[in-house]
Amino acid sequence: MTNCVLCREELKPEEGQLIWRGDDCRVILVNDSDLPGFCRVIWNHHIAEMTDLTHGEREHLMALVFVVEEAIRNVMDPDKINIATLGNMVPHIHWHVIPRYKDDAFFPGSAWSQKIQQVPVANLEVRKKLAQELPRTIKSAIAALY
Repeated sequence: MTNCVLCREELKPEEGQLIWRGDDCRVILVNDSDLPGFCRVIWNHHIAEMTDLTHGEREHLMALVFVVEEAIRNVMDPDKINIATLGNMVPHIHWHVIPRYKDDAFFPGSAWSQKIQQVPVANLEVRKKLAQELPRTIKSAIAALY
């Protein structure tokens, strides 16, 4: 699928930062000014559904999702973590791992709902600074996993 944004090898800077890449998966720190620390775990091959993967591939992918979740929890100290795989717009397996806070712009709705509140600027700045630690923490956790 040539127009799939998740099949592209190169990330545009406004899209985010590549944290880690393996043969089958990669982890991206998404550039989202409203939700610092938002990561995606993306299956590198164009496959639409989890059940299209082998059991071993599923275990590998989910192990990475859980490593990313734990790293976000430890670094960002969110009130909640949202983990979602939707693929409605892009039929390519990817998981969203999103730190959520009671004062984030969308809480308690989903990260894709309308903003319902203004986040204090100081809180966003602290979260942006914390998110800068995620690449190192995630890489270290993945290295320990494999």
